[in-house]
Amino acid sequence: MADAVEFATSAALIGAGATVVMDVWGIARKRLLGIPSLDYALVGRWLGHLASGSLRHDRIAASPQVAGERLIGWAAHYLIGIGFAGVLLAIFGLGWARQPSIAPALIVGIGSVAAPFLVMQPAMGAGIAASRTPQPWAARLQSLLTHAVFGVGLYAAGWLVSLASL
Repeated sequence: MADAVEFATSAALIGAGATVVMDVWGIARKRLLGIPSLDYALVGRWLGHLASGSLRHDRIAASPQVAGERLIGWAAHYLIGIGFAGVLLAIFGLGWARQPSIAPALIVGIGSVAAPFLVMQPAMGAGIAASRTPQPWAARLQSLLTHAVFGVGLYAAGWLVSLASL
């Protein structure tokens, strides 16, 4: 029971912390490079349309808005980050949360790019790995960099959580 509580608490704190790091990266990227980050309201719109059975959209921005889509999208963004932290702990164990190392965090962080490449982008009309976007390789690179930053965030948040539990 204690391990289950430690697992859930660690996943929540590490996942939320890593997602904050990813969001700070998005803000910095926009200010320094002029590259906007994903509008999480569109994620919420996609999730909202799932209830009516619409999995795929030609262009999610052109689909009808859903009540509360921004809140839904942001909540999903953080819950997904927590879920990936749970994957990290499930694969590498609670020992990783007690003594974090960078390689497992980067493996999960970079590996998490499969979610947008294979699920989110196709479902929202951008094609597999952004193949239907105006500059697919630029979009792919930005996704890969963002998920690598998420991996660094997993490590940093894991380190902070481990220090807090000493």
